[in-house]
Amino acid sequence: MNEALVQNLKSELRRGTQILAVLSQLDKMQYGYSLLQDLNDLNVNIEAGTLYPLLRRLDTQNLLESVWDTSESRPRKYYKLSEEGKEVYSILKEEWLQIVKEMEELFRGDKQ
Repeated sequence: MNEALVQNLKSELRRGTQILAVLSQLDKMQYGYSLLQDLNDLNVNIEAGTLYPLLRRLDTQNLLESVWDTSESRPRKYYKLSEEGKEVYSILKEEWLQIVKEMEELFRGDKQ
């Protein structure tokens, strides 16, 4: 078996879930590093180099509200779902649950 190919396909499969994973954790204000820690604690491994651009993109798309906290020595940008983000998250979550249902149906018919 081609291990590199399998790893690549697994990464591709996980990449499609990253937006949903991030949105699911932003019902409260969080800064990037705390979000990264929370996701890692839940065994959702997203690299910082992937997370921060994703947060900026979601913020630009008005799915997140963001605010800078400059009260500490290092400024931190905090994020949470906007109202539109909550709606989009709900739609994406329902879509995901439908996909899972469909895949389970396919796997039940799997002869392996």
